[in-house]
Amino acid sequence: MAEKEKKDAAEAPKKSKKMLMIIIIAVVVLGGGGAGAFFMLKGDKAAAEPVEPVKGAVVTMENAITINLADAHYLKLAFTLQLTEAAGEEAPDIAEAIDLAIDEYTGVKIAELETEKGRETKKEDLLKKIEKAYLKEGEEESPVMGLYFTQFVTQ
Repeated sequence: MAEKEKKDAAEAPKKSKKMLMIIIIAVVVLGGGGAGAFFMLKGDKAAAEPVEPVKGAVVTMENAITINLADAHYLKLAFTLQLTEAAGEEAPDIAEAIDLAIDEYTGVKIAELETEKGRETKKEDLLKKIEKAYLKEGEEESPVMGLYFTQFVTQ
């Protein structure tokens, strides 16, 4: 019986060592896989981040325009378009942007334009429309990247 107890005692550590080795190998494999996935996904995010366009030429309106607002008020407006470097040096015709500005602001209540938030919201809406209008077929990004008001007077 003493010999049997010695055999059981000798076998117990072998099983414990096997189990310990399996656990260590599993942790190493899972840790390595997790680290590999982290670095692969991190690389994809860095590659997928949009590159900020480089500023190029600036196109300015020659004369300010007067737009009828709601309730017999007026807006005197002039702006400049900031183009990307990829747009080249040739300035596009700004007539379509002026038309979009007239459409955007005609009939707007003056109270909406008296707050900074209201002006910024309308400006962002106008910029989105201009970017869409100047986007050429087959291109992913518009040549227009910014809109700057040079005159903005309400009455």
